[in-house]
Amino acid sequence: MDKICKKELIATTIRHLRIFIAVAEAGKMSLAAKSLYIAQPTVSQAVAEIEAEYSVRLFDRLSKKLRITQQGRQLLAYARRIVSLFDEMERDMRDASSPSLLRVGATVTVGAGLLPQLAARHESSQPQAQIQAYVDNTQVIEQMLLRGELDLALVEGSISSPELLTEPVAEDELTLACGLDHPLAGQSCVRPEQLEGQAFILREQGSGVRARFEQYLEDRRIQIRPKWVCHSADAILSAAAAGQGLAVVSKLLAEPWFRQGLLRQLPLADACLTRQFCLVWHKDKYLSPPLLELMERIRACRPA
Repeated sequence: MDKICKKELIATTIRHLRIFIAVAEAGKMSLAAKSLYIAQPTVSQAVAEIEAEYSVRLFDRLSKKLRITQQGRQLLAYARRIVSLFDEMERDMRDASSPSLLRVGATVTVGAGLLPQLAARHESSQPQAQIQAYVDNTQVIEQMLLRGELDLALVEGSISSPELLTEPVAEDELTLACGLDHPLAGQSCVRPEQLEGQAFILREQGSGVRARFEQYLEDRRIQIRPKWVCHSADAILSAAAAGQGLAVVSKLLAEPWFRQGLLRQLPLADACLTRQFCLVWHKDKYLSPPLLELMERIRACRPA
């Protein structure tokens, strides 16, 4: 097979895999076609050709809906890896003379408390490196890693996918905080039963902070009253300072508010809500020298 035919075959295979991934994620061929800006028959043909090539059924067609099969899920895992590695290869080879771009994900606490200084120090010591950061909750960051949209992440929540490797690099503590006029503000220690029915300012579902605190409540059969739900740690701290309710927050982020007398820290009688910041990457990720340098810098970091 000559070079041109090989190149066309590779391009066709990658294109088919991209189409298959889009269908699997959209659940409908029409939506996949729209997202890829191609005609729906092209999508249908690509899926049919993959099924014919491997003599498998990738989707069951039930009531005008597509449901991915076991074989389809297996192929999807391979397809995501292959497309991600291919895109990485293309990017690295074409931009070999350009600054090294590292795509780093972070959860909200890490993004606010550690990543800005860490990124600035790394870019200062490595002028050829550029860090592109994306901050969201643990679930979103996990999915971005699985789709190959991030090279690396630093999270405080639990990672569920066996495709991802995790390494603890630092520790943080969750603490209960309230405004100065809150009824519990004067207490030196708060018993768990005192939280029953209290108004709380919480992170959104999918947040590692929220999951950790909800497990604490569930273990003690305590019901609270969610009053605010926020993506931003600063919004939670501001709302708590304004007397809108109790909040469970990272001590790393809340410490300046405590020092300035804007919030009161409330120790919980039977709790030590510690959690770890973890370095996370895909098990099939090629760890380039610039990426390895960044990982070593993160391993050396400690909360201020």
